[in-house]
Amino acid sequence: MTTQIKHQIGLLIYPGMTQLDITGPHQVFSLMPDTRVLLLWKTLEPVTSSEGMTILPTATFKDCPPLDVLCVPGGSIGQVEMMQDMEVLEFLKQQGKTAKYITSVCTGSLILAAAGLLQGYRAACHWAFRNQLEMLGVEVGCERVVVDRDRITGGGVTAGIDFGLVLAGKLCGEETAKMIQLLLEYNPAPPFNAGSPETAGEILVDRVQKFGEKLILTLLETTKQTALRLGLCR
Repeated sequence: MTTQIKHQIGLLIYPGMTQLDITGPHQVFSLMPDTRVLLLWKTLEPVTSSEGMTILPTATFKDCPPLDVLCVPGGSIGQVEMMQDMEVLEFLKQQGKTAKYITSVCTGSLILAAAGLLQGYRAACHWAFRNQLEMLGVEVGCERVVVDRDRITGGGVTAGIDFGLVLAGKLCGEETAKMIQLLLEYNPAPPFNAGSPETAGEILVDRVQKFGEKLILTLLETTKQTALRLGLCR
């Protein structure tokens, strides 16, 4: 008997993405009943994340069916390129016209905003880039997961699992989402209370910002150019 697919979820993958932004939600989605998960890129050639993990696309933009859920991960330098890649942005726009939910993890929200899909919405982003998301006409939320109508966005990196469970609850019901959480034994108990700028303290926040200064400044310049292209500033 053929299983009926009720939910088509498409995850954009691209060179230089953050792998956990994809693999965290994918782990959740893979346990959802009657769900098909597609890993999307321009070609079927292997894609390498910023951490060096190689991931194989399962469908191209050209062959991608209409999606129920469109999901965009964040990344490092790859993120900068995606915000300026008109082929990628056009694909997101077209899928965004019919998708039931338009979603992202970490700085993937900046890519959605670059495609014009988050203006007028409230959304999450990695804490170090929230000001840049605001520059693109988006109301920034500091929660782990932000839900605003048909937009569901996760905060930085590890928030992708929380995001995945929220989406699972909306598509499959709360009980199914709870079962998935238990199957994954998702019960975070980090060894240090340093997982957010509010708890980490100013000294550690400053160190992290200096560590990622090159990316932050590069992405800031790209965000300014994107805001100009979208007519959001002069």
